[in-house]
Amino acid sequence: MKDTTTQPEKGSKLKELFNFMVYLALIFVLSYLLIQYVGQRTCVIGESMENTLQDGDNLIVDKITYRMKEPERFDIIVFPYQYKEKTYYVKRIIGLPGETVQIMPNGTIFINGQELEETYGREVIKEAGLAAKPITLGEDEYFVLGDNRNYSSDSRAVDVGNIKREDIVGRVWLRIYPFDSFGLISHR
Repeated sequence: MKDTTTQPEKGSKLKELFNFMVYLALIFVLSYLLIQYVGQRTCVIGESMENTLQDGDNLIVDKITYRMKEPERFDIIVFPYQYKEKTYYVKRIIGLPGETVQIMPNGTIFINGQELEETYGREVIKEAGLAAKPITLGEDEYFVLGDNRNYSSDSRAVDVGNIKREDIVGRVWLRIYPFDSFGLISHR
């Protein structure tokens, strides 16, 4: 009598292995698409966005919103730092395309000659940097500041400057760590 129990078992194991490999490939492709086009995780390093964001905060960046609408004033965005590979900055949009931004010696921010009413600056700006003189933003440029203004490298600095629309990775959406601070990030 012929033993037939080993043959189907071999075929079954191969089929199971094939299904597992397809499953892994699908997970890999979906993960890649999510990270590339929907959202990505980033970690805050430093104090430049205190009190809104803290050193060590882990965030999810929304990469979809700006495909449907333009960035708005006070949005917190992520963009690459041009002088160091794989380094991203997290800052708040203050000036929009076509606007003129200036920071007065007393630290007051003016947009198109009007004082900006905002509550995000942690303290009075001591150094206006490039914005000591009026800066007129191009059609695709944004002026960004950290909330902890005196401890932030932002659009006031030559090495950061105005941020081009194409360089904006996305909008900070969710804090996932530390767990006791888990939640959506308010931009208003």
